[in-house]
Amino acid sequence: MDPKLLMIIIFIAMYVVMIFFSKLRVYAACVSALLLVILGIVPIKTVPVAINWNVLLMICGTMIVVYYFIQSKMPGLIADILMEKSKNVMWVAILISLFAGVISAFIDNVATVLMIAPVGIAICKKLDINPVPMILSIAVSSNLQGAATLVGDTTSILLGGYAGMDFLDFFWFKGRIGIFFTVEAGALMTVLVMRYIFRNDRQKVTVEERTKVTDYVPAVMLSLIVVILIAVSFNKNKPEMTNGIICMSIALITMLQDVIRRGNKENLMGALKDIDIQTLLMLTGIFVVVQGLTETGLIEDMAAGIMSMGGSRLFLLYTIIVWASVLISAFVDNIPYVATMLPVVQAISVSLGIEPYLLYFGLLTGATLGGNLTPVGASANITAIGILRREGHEVSFGQFARIGIPFTLVAVTTGYIITWFVWS
Repeated sequence: MDPKLLMIIIFIAMYVVMIFFSKLRVYAACVSALLLVILGIVPIKTVPVAINWNVLLMICGTMIVVYYFIQSKMPGLIADILMEKSKNVMWVAILISLFAGVISAFIDNVATVLMIAPVGIAICKKLDINPVPMILSIAVSSNLQGAATLVGDTTSILLGGYAGMDFLDFFWFKGRIGIFFTVEAGALMTVLVMRYIFRNDRQKVTVEERTKVTDYVPAVMLSLIVVILIAVSFNKNKPEMTNGIICMSIALITMLQDVIRRGNKENLMGALKDIDIQTLLMLTGIFVVVQGLTETGLIEDMAAGIMSMGGSRLFLLYTIIVWASVLISAFVDNIPYVATMLPVVQAISVSLGIEPYLLYFGLLTGATLGGNLTPVGASANITAIGILRREGHEVSFGQFARIGIPFTLVAVTTGYIITWFVWS
């Protein structure tokens, strides 16, 4: 059988299982990856390269620090402060989602979810409400803001490197507003979405007594992760696994200092047991499956198909790039897709005799936000669902879609319109 056809069958089968049988997602990803290796579609020697060890190390390290962060009761204190500033449950959910978005503009989306989700869980436990909508809102808000700055998402780093843009260019570029303000406009529009989603959650929130924090060191360590990740992002020549090594190093320091300073070996075992192996395995499988799409040339085929439909009509071409990127990145990791599309977009701009920035920013908008269409479209979504699963809540495709789809449509439409008028 033709490798491309076989790849398509395995890819579709994996997503069907993931969508309709949520408890089998890990098995679907791992079995699909194993099949691709056995069938020779993904050569076994490329598997270590296909797996994004940087992301896995970053997730693992942040999970460990977050465990100590939760044990310190700091999420409870932050939850109390947010509730004090909110009129009701609806505004608690909106504020924490916007807060996650702001953090995510400067550090990786997955790290943001791992840091902010425990606060959301603490709020929901205090108010005795279902945490699923709030945690999913945190995840999709994190994905939304990833394109706001050079350091917010890997796709932004790819664009910055390819187009020669630095950190400030995302705010003001060639005499015009940068993509940061476009993303923020989309984020503000999603407040309307959240007001509708949480429209029935009008219960008043009160805080009788603020939570007392037992140890401030984990909060310092999490803050240190944020500061160092931002600082190293300015070094364009840093090793690929820098972020993962940083997170794991701070995790090890956090564990060691807790044992030495407090003599607490129970926390050490608890932190190791708290690592979400299922989420790490699912991401590993998906990385290998995406490598299969790359090996068989399917990602290049998708890019070529988009280009052939647009022709020389700029508005049509721009529209196709934005919305096709949304659909494709809902199922395909946006990193190899953006990496593939950037030279294609640049070549088209040259052939049309225009600057490439309209198409660059359209590509980034669609590819970054498209992951919010499905529960497995972005690593942050998978991480959030893993957190909810550990709390005893299985998230169905329908539950995710009720939040992810309106978020995506509102944010992408806003960015699509503003980018066209600013850069066309």
